[in-house]
Formats: sequence, structure tokens, C-alpha cells
Amino acid sequence: MLEGFFDGWPDPPSPQKHLELLAKSSHIVVATDDAKQQVIGFITAISDGVLSAYIPLLEVLPAYKHEGVGSELVRLMLEQLKDFYMVDLCCDDELVPYYERFGMHKTNGMIVRHYTKQSGI
Repeated sequence: MLEGFFDGWPDPPSPQKHLELLAKSSHIVVATDDAKQQVIGFITAISDGVLSAYIPLLEVLPAYKHEGVGSELVRLMLEQLKDFYMVDLCCDDELVPYYERFGMHKTNGMIVRHYTKQSGI
């Protein structure tokens, strides 16, 4: 049920690693197409359970983009995280207006990326 995600990634996680990252996330929301018995989108968050949460991944299968799936996933995740002091995520500049629709604000951030580990450890 987890085929086709991480579109455009040079070395995407396998479906097994994808299942593992879902299982190890503090919070997840998954969208499915029940007729096709397929996961069509997901969002994850990791949290300290006290003050903060970070949303590292929002993915929607290419065939289901622009149908509101991603927006509903974000809405449901932010509802789950509404009691935390801070909810952060990093995104590319072109996605800032998308997340601003949910009341999020642009800020500065710093990242490290180990691209040789993109498919998981």
C-alpha cells in the first residue's frame, strides 16, 4: 500500500523503510483510496510530547495532487498538534504560501542533509 511515494527523490526509502518511518513517528495521518486499497498520502510529525513538534514529511501520490488531499492531511495534523507551543516545518520557498494558508509563518531555519542516507539507515 506504500508504493509510489518520494517522487523525484534520487534514492527514495523502500516501502519497508517507509512503513518503519510511519511506525516510529510520534504522529501520523494517512489518506487512503479504499477502492484501490492504496495509501495515497501521509503526513508525519515527531515530538518531545511536551512543547514542540516538527513536521518532516507530507507526501501525496502524483495522481492525487491538487485534489485537496495534502491540505486535509495538514489540517488534520495541525489539529492533532494544536496543544503544543511550537509546531515547525521546513519547506522550499515556493511552498511558503501553501503553508501560510494554515496560519503558519515564514522563519529562518538551518538544515543538514546527508543525501547518501536518503533511502534510510
